[in-house]
Amino acid sequence: PGAMVIFTPLLTGIFFGVTAVSGLLVGALVAAVQLAISMSNSGGAWDNAKKYIEKQSPDSELKGKGSDIHKAAVVGDTVGDPFKDTSGPALNIVMKLMAVLSLVFADTFYAINSGKGVFKMA
Repeated sequence: PGAMVIFTPLLTGIFFGVTAVSGLLVGALVAAVQLAISMSNSGGAWDNAKKYIEKQSPDSELKGKGSDIHKAAVVGDTVGDPFKDTSGPALNIVMKLMAVLSLVFADTFYAINSGKGVFKMA
């Protein structure tokens, strides 16, 4: 995944030109923001669901700690913790890395057929 983040804007700029890199960055930014917000919120929701079930008494509908419902919530929390703590925030780094690499190599992209790339797209 790390190599894909690094090489995608480079190869796109070299082969397809500046316009294609611009489109790639816009698409990556929109997708990553939506995914990061979604992952952070869903991870927090799973964590809060487990805590809510643990606070219930054994007589309630959710049956409290130790029930099958609680066991399912623990599994959800196991998935949710990496979502809210690592995966969501890591997408911020993906967005920054793609943008900075594109900016650093912008002159190179423009030097290839006046920004149209090897395939002379545009």
